[in-house]
Amino acid sequence: MSNQHDSPRPLVTGPDDGPRPPYPLRLDGKVIKGFGRGSSELAIPTANIPLSGLSVGGHEDVESGVYYGWAGLSPSKATHQHPPQTQSFKYSHLSSPLQETLSSIATEGGASEKGAVHMNLSILGFIRPELDYVSKEKLIEDIKTDIEVSGRSLAREPYAKLRRDPYLLEFEGKGDEAT
Repeated sequence: MSNQHDSPRPLVTGPDDGPRPPYPLRLDGKVIKGFGRGSSELAIPTANIPLSGLSVGGHEDVESGVYYGWAGLSPSKATHQHPPQTQSFKYSHLSSPLQETLSSIATEGGASEKGAVHMNLSILGFIRPELDYVSKEKLIEDIKTDIEVSGRSLAREPYAKLRRDPYLLEFEGKGDEAT
């Protein structure tokens, strides 16, 4: 694949009235250390869960690519280093109004301090297929667009309310393996 797009990228993806099957796709697993490239080389923080041999939400035919959705992290000291509501947290790849909207949605309800760091994901839509990039700059440009598309897509009310899905915050009995 190449990193060329035939037409302008949409600024929002998915139906306005909310996700349609096969979404939401749900998966969970322990957050593991990656290679550090996301933060150090691209200046874009990432989190990783092991996905080898995984079917996502019972779907083994999920295309490799870029998706958007909500993630729940089990509360621990590691997840409270830079909470979104503090001044020290600024995600420079989102416009300020979108940053404020998503921060408000994400921090609604609070969290307690317990457990290991596990992640529950609710994948709500597809943005684009995985591409093979010829330059780091083109990859960063596309990731910044992906971030904006994700934010705009999740800020719509039918998607925003799914942030409160109880699945995202249920970690009791979760193992280290992604499921």
